[in-house]
Amino acid sequence: MNPPVATATRPSFWRALFLTLLVAALNIALWAVLNRPAHPADWTGKIESFSYTPYQRYQNPNKLIYPSTDQVDADLKLLAKYTSNIRIYAALENPAIPAIAKKYGMTVTAGAYLDHRWQHDEDEVDALIDLARANSNITRVIVGNETLLRNDMGVDTLINYIDRVRAQVKVPVSTAEPWHIWLKYPQLAKHVDFITVHLLPYWEGYPRKDAIGLQVLMRYYELQSAFPGKHIVIGEVGWPSSGDRIKGALASVANESLFIRQWLNVAAERHIDYNLMEAFDQPWKEPFEGRVGAYWGMFGADRAPKFSLTGPVVEDPTWPWKAGIACLLALLPMFWFARHFMRFKAIGLLFYCVLIQLSVSLLVWSATLPYAFYLDPFDWTMLTILAPAQVAIIAILLINGFEFTEVLWRGKWLRHFDLLEPKPGDAQPFVSIHLACCNEPPEMVILTLDSLAALDYENFEVLVIDNNTKRDEVWQPVEEYCKKLGPKFRFFHLNPWPGFKAGALNFGLKETDVRAEVVAVIDADYVVRSDWLRALTGYFTDPKVAVVQCPQAHRDWEHNAFRRMTNWEYDGFFRIGMHHRNERNAIIQHGTMTMVRRGALESTGGWSEWTICEDAELGLRLMHSGYDLVYVDEVMGRGLTPADFTAYKSQRYRWAFGAMQILKARWDWMTERGPLTWGQRFHFLTGWFSWFADALHLAFTLLALAWTAGMIGLPEYFNLPLDLFIYPILGFFVFKAVIGIWLYRVRVPCSWKDTIMASIASMGLSHAIARGIYLGLWKKHGEFVRTAKSRRIGKRPSPFAAVQEELLMFIAIALGIFGMLHAVGINYLEGKLWIAILSAQAIPYLSALIGAWVAWRAGEKAG
Repeated sequence: MNPPVATATRPSFWRALFLTLLVAALNIALWAVLNRPAHPADWTGKIESFSYTPYQRYQNPNKLIYPSTDQVDADLKLLAKYTSNIRIYAALENPAIPAIAKKYGMTVTAGAYLDHRWQHDEDEVDALIDLARANSNITRVIVGNETLLRNDMGVDTLINYIDRVRAQVKVPVSTAEPWHIWLKYPQLAKHVDFITVHLLPYWEGYPRKDAIGLQVLMRYYELQSAFPGKHIVIGEVGWPSSGDRIKGALASVANESLFIRQWLNVAAERHIDYNLMEAFDQPWKEPFEGRVGAYWGMFGADRAPKFSLTGPVVEDPTWPWKAGIACLLALLPMFWFARHFMRFKAIGLLFYCVLIQLSVSLLVWSATLPYAFYLDPFDWTMLTILAPAQVAIIAILLINGFEFTEVLWRGKWLRHFDLLEPKPGDAQPFVSIHLACCNEPPEMVILTLDSLAALDYENFEVLVIDNNTKRDEVWQPVEEYCKKLGPKFRFFHLNPWPGFKAGALNFGLKETDVRAEVVAVIDADYVVRSDWLRALTGYFTDPKVAVVQCPQAHRDWEHNAFRRMTNWEYDGFFRIGMHHRNERNAIIQHGTMTMVRRGALESTGGWSEWTICEDAELGLRLMHSGYDLVYVDEVMGRGLTPADFTAYKSQRYRWAFGAMQILKARWDWMTERGPLTWGQRFHFLTGWFSWFADALHLAFTLLALAWTAGMIGLPEYFNLPLDLFIYPILGFFVFKAVIGIWLYRVRVPCSWKDTIMASIASMGLSHAIARGIYLGLWKKHGEFVRTAKSRRIGKRPSPFAAVQEELLMFIAIALGIFGMLHAVGINYLEGKLWIAILSAQAIPYLSALIGAWVAWRAGEKAG
């Protein structure tokens, strides 16, 4: 047994365990805070009366699906424990209710539901009269329910119906309307025996804590003053347990419980005659009254009470179970992370463990949330589609969060490589520098050749492989210049030649000097430092090293707005992502500023011509063969950024397409046990997740547009999504933006303006990346499109010629937002959140338009 190892292990174990338990305790505390109990006055007496609509969970009078007599009987047997009175709304539907109520000693306020259908109204009134005559426990009748509020008929017509019923029944008669309708039509009061008023403060946007005093009682006494001596019955009073927020009115289980318990005590103290809205939730009402229409019951549609009338009130009584499950599921991942990355600073360990715990809690909450709502089969289908997407979003958050944590709070890099200073007498390995080019401007290639000729290194050759350049005036000047530079520079013109860049490099590999131990590759636009080879070839003395990679860097961008923003966008990956991957020997090899051990390159099959990202595939293949890849974050050469937005998009599309080719071809390497380490598999599986996020963004945007069109055109079938489902998506956008900008400010030496412009450049590529992902997954072969670093254009195209699809998407989203504002409205929180979602989804498309415009303007100035 090795004591030093044991001594080091025990403290890290206990520190990791302590941190894990601390975060779990914080998680439980968060759930407890979000479910703080309230302590309203208890209610142990009887409730004056309940509004009773008998429909069960999947029943609907509009579809002629009615409850059975046994179901009504069970309902009234349950309600009899809480009240001696019920109110029903229609006489034609379920006419057996009064007789069943009598069985349980309950009285009934019976109603006739009147609307704009004359024959229906006639039948309702006749049925109401018959019910009142046939059932001695009907003690009051109400002719019409909010009929004038809906504008279904005129006040005189309603009065005629009221008078007709009063003349034929022996019980008091009224009609039910909100308070302002009674004040608007005071003549109604002369034709009723009592006033039935609906006082529902939620609909007027009153906060729950003020609702009884500022709305219910105030309007009640206002009516008493307006109609002195007239008995007033509050025909509906209550609060919903779920639904859209209206101004300060929040629908929740806790608020419903608090409102009802407060009201029951107030009504008893003031001897107010009332009818509680309502007994059971009625999901069938949702298409007509909005989501909130389903949730006014004191009991759920399953006939279970939502809350108790005594004791503390909690929004989610099951929260301890959910919090406990979330803690248990997160314990092992948190402990594993804390134990394996104890070298991170404490704040980093805490941050990421909290992120793990919050992610698991969100999954637990999301998994149980649908059961708190009345979802139809279509809703469940949508949730089935969205659930994997939500898991993917959380995975992307955790992956990005890990990069953020390691880069920001790593302590120190475990794998850090600097430039080497050769000692006198050190052998110089022979290096064969391969420069593949296709249709490149000769003056640009000549500049690159001049920098190579100035290398402070003896043992090297340069192979210029020009493939498939058609015009002699483009490639012949380069050939002539190579001759002038001497025997170290050899030129090959291949036309036609298969395999794109990889094919040209494979040709170069066959022509390489037999003395060469290292093959170096640069792009045709790069100007290298004179010490490039001298400072880096020493790493190849280690036989395990197969690749030495330097960052892609750029020149001539300082005075061009487009090249400037793209320069800093590229810089972010090499300052952040490559360091993160280098920790686990999992860097992405790039096709420029890279050196490869010749023996490793040849023994593993050379450059792969089946993928248009041959450089990244080679790096993965060398890792699979057990080699190390070294990343030296030192700028040893600078090239040109893409000439315009078309070239910029094309390059990123190629990278995304090629990544999918590699993912499909090497899937078994990354998912099965083999030579690749867990860290390498992690980075190659998850390193492209941010690009998958772009693909998901496109899919979600198209779905959101379709859903928005449905809400505008077919509102009876499409509702606003619950705000609870929207918050995680908005949170994802915010989290990604915050950590991305934070990392840039810490790692990339640019100004705030450059950071913002780099972010715009990055987001503007989202659509191109999404297309690359989808087509790369669908198609087997792709075309290697050269990234233009300069343009010779006579007449410049439209600034948005490069972003036509993005422009169409942006216009579609803008029309969706306009339609939401004018057809659906933003009175509800969900409407505002949905518009926020659409606005966030528009950002990448707007960024593409900005990027294209900046590129066009820069081209105009340069031209």
